[in-house]
Amino acid sequence: MKNKQSVGVRIVKSSADSVAKAAGSTKLNTSEGKGADEWITPPYNMAGLREIVKNSSILPQCISAYKGNIAGFGIGVRYKDDVKETEAMAGEYTRAEKIINLLSIEKDIKEVFEDIIAARETYGIAFVEVIRNLAGEVVQIEFIKDTGSIQQTCPLSPHIEKEFYYAGEVVLRKKKFCKYKQSGDTKTVYFKEFGDPRLMDSTTGEYGKDIPLEKQANEIIAFTIGTEHYGEVRWCGQVLGIDGSRKAEILNNRYFTHGRHTPMMIMIKGGTLTDDSFTKLQDYMDGIQGEAGQHAFIVLEAESVGRTDFEGEPGPDIEIKDLAAILQKDELFQGYLENNRRRTQSAFQLPDLYTGYTTDFNRATAQSAIEVTEKQVFQPARNSLAWIINNKILSEYRFQYVEVYFKAPDISNPDDLARILNITERAGGLTPNKAKEISYELLGDDFEPYKGDWGDTPLAYSRPQQSALSPGVGQQLEKQIQKAAAHNDDAIVAIMKEVRTLLIAKSEEG
Repeated sequence: MKNKQSVGVRIVKSSADSVAKAAGSTKLNTSEGKGADEWITPPYNMAGLREIVKNSSILPQCISAYKGNIAGFGIGVRYKDDVKETEAMAGEYTRAEKIINLLSIEKDIKEVFEDIIAARETYGIAFVEVIRNLAGEVVQIEFIKDTGSIQQTCPLSPHIEKEFYYAGEVVLRKKKFCKYKQSGDTKTVYFKEFGDPRLMDSTTGEYGKDIPLEKQANEIIAFTIGTEHYGEVRWCGQVLGIDGSRKAEILNNRYFTHGRHTPMMIMIKGGTLTDDSFTKLQDYMDGIQGEAGQHAFIVLEAESVGRTDFEGEPGPDIEIKDLAAILQKDELFQGYLENNRRRTQSAFQLPDLYTGYTTDFNRATAQSAIEVTEKQVFQPARNSLAWIINNKILSEYRFQYVEVYFKAPDISNPDDLARILNITERAGGLTPNKAKEISYELLGDDFEPYKGDWGDTPLAYSRPQQSALSPGVGQQLEKQIQKAAAHNDDAIVAIMKEVRTLLIAKSEEG
């Protein structure tokens, strides 16, 4: 008889003391281990990126389209919820407007963000210096023009506890912060990452507690594309095409000064040019450039070679060959240039309408291009920047009722809006206040609702009762009532009005 194998079962119970919360994010950072004083080198030559943009025939237009359509319409303040305004809400609204307008006193705050967008689209990253008051509130931001002068470290240990304000409560989170420095010819200034609560010496980059106010480092916010330390250049994959387009344009330009402009060939048979004619021809060819060569002519003299003492000996034969047919008549590589332009625009997801390269469009195609680009490109970028302003820059103000947003263009189609309003009105869902609001917004005027409950009553319910009848029946009844009233037949008038009321009731039931 075989022995039965015994199997033991052990139950392991979890204990609250056996599980501890992590000190912060435990994801692996491949850049860690470099040390606090080792700075990450940018993967691109920043000056080279700037030169590529300056010399490109399409990148400036794409970047300008991003600037104008993301931040160019301005920055505004609005209420988070559509509720009746209170005194506290109005006060917070006024305060938020003042703070936003004073974030920069050198230029309009929207222009600061336009500069941020331009730098980010050029280098993949843009840096902004943040200045706080003694209460820790952000009172000023300064765009750093020389992006290439900034270096950063990787996020450094340890995790630092930081307060965040969300929906009326303070939330604690732990985070690793990095350092920044800006190097000049003879001086280096250090900065700390935005949100780092520790004090840093701006001259040494060291953290401390008893640092004089004038030496305390300011903070930097980095606006990046992608997840790399120095961001990712959006058009990096198109560099070869951009460089090739530049060289093709240089080749076309050099044609006017170094190209082959020989319009003809002179062939001499049975003779040779005299020395004087050769000299004249050489001088003519050297000086043919510019206005001096216009409408000029030259006389060539040739002499025979060989025996010339016999009568009837044929003289030299001079023939002129036209070479204009082989001259370059238009720019080279037009298809290559056009394809490179389209590929670069596709990196920005921009249609031709935004870069001024097309005239082949109508109202329908233009409206479709604008709607798609707004939804897929510009509106997400506005929302991303607005989140940074509300949840980072203005976090210490703890606004409860208002938020900052980037204004957007009105891309509604008036024809579609008219059709929608007609359908809504016939269905009984359009009120006088809503009709007035839409009309005033289209005209650009301030809207104030009608006073009284009738302003919010659908038009279909606020019309006279006779509108429920067919037009022909209603008109006949009105004529009979008016005729009876003119003859002072009060009894007939009362009967006809009663008939009208019954007909209206029947038509509404049926």
